[in-house]
Amino acid sequence: MNKDLLANRDFTTEFNFTASRSSGPGGQHINKVNTRIELRFDVMHSVLLSQEEKEVILSKLAGKINSEGILFIVSQTERSQLRNKERTIEKFYILLTKTLTPRKKRKPTKPTQASKEKRLETKRLQSEKKIRRKA
Repeated sequence: MNKDLLANRDFTTEFNFTASRSSGPGGQHINKVNTRIELRFDVMHSVLLSQEEKEVILSKLAGKINSEGILFIVSQTERSQLRNKERTIEKFYILLTKTLTPRKKRKPTKPTQASKEKRLETKRLQSEKKIRRKA
């Protein structure tokens, strides 16, 4: 999949955000303000994804998707709810791009003559070193 195709799609209409209190240190501020943002994206009912894309996402991101087919992304690093919301959207697009980009197939190669000779030379030197230790 081409990265440009993903950039042309606007998934914001399909996002569902939930705010809650962050965990961890932060004192009084963190105890009073709902800055943790959870982005929920329903993969199965997305209008902007093709069926093949949905299948790829469901198989590769199985750990982040629940049994109803909803993808969860959380951000709680920032002090601002708005910045956490922006971070979850950014994480979403990075995750989708990485997931839908096909991996290049490895081309098998054979070792060169020079690399074979170098390997044999290091083996010979190692053998000589061990023989010298015995004597």
